[in-house]
Amino acid sequence: MVIDMNETIKKQLTHRTIREYKDQKVPNEVFEQLMEVARHTASSTGMQACSIIRITDPEMKKKIAKVCNQEYVARATELLIFIVDQYRNSQIAKEKNCLAENAKDMDRFFAGFTDACIMVQNLVTAAESMGLGTVYLGSILNDPEKICELLKLPELTFPVIGLGIGYPNQNPQLKPRMEMKIRVFDNTYRVFESYLDEIKEYDEEMRTYYDLRDPDRSVDSFSNQVVARFNQANPKRQEILNVVRKKGFDLKIK
Repeated sequence: MVIDMNETIKKQLTHRTIREYKDQKVPNEVFEQLMEVARHTASSTGMQACSIIRITDPEMKKKIAKVCNQEYVARATELLIFIVDQYRNSQIAKEKNCLAENAKDMDRFFAGFTDACIMVQNLVTAAESMGLGTVYLGSILNDPEKICELLKLPELTFPVIGLGIGYPNQNPQLKPRMEMKIRVFDNTYRVFESYLDEIKEYDEEMRTYYDLRDPDRSVDSFSNQVVARFNQANPKRQEILNVVRKKGFDLKIK
């Protein structure tokens, strides 16, 4: 059975990370429409426990780019930071004379974290359908405490992910992905006898991919990238839960 793809799915199947943008503003009406998409995103128990900080100050963009260790972040036309936000609802509860101690628990933290992740993906789908390019910035967590400081985040908030948006000024190669046969399982998790055998063709395919950050050479095989990543460590990222605790959330670790 052949199924015709709609335009949204076509866009999703050709998703590319865009790091360089044209010197062209995102019109206010386009941005507002994107914010409406964000506003109508699904939310855990309807509590809408995430918020967005729009970075418009060029100097602030540079400081965030420094945390990310990615200078192109400062050139993003629009730079958004998505945050867990249980502060708002805790204040609403207090104004209703409710001692909102449960606002500090990890259930609420992960609800806000998940809300933020769903919202950013929803916004990306909408942005790309409008001809915009995007780049996810998990790198804001290279130093979450610094991001909290820069954004003046109050208690019960926490940065989740950044997003750059703009009109693309590059056309990257579509990055290969491993087959879903080793990522989708029926009913229970499937363990393979040899993962290297399973990804052999994917390893070869990755060697044909050229990342525009280093366009003169292809990237290494996926398996070698995995090893390289596991051999790297960012001490500040390893201590993220300590920052979560500092923001007032109760980890309840025994």
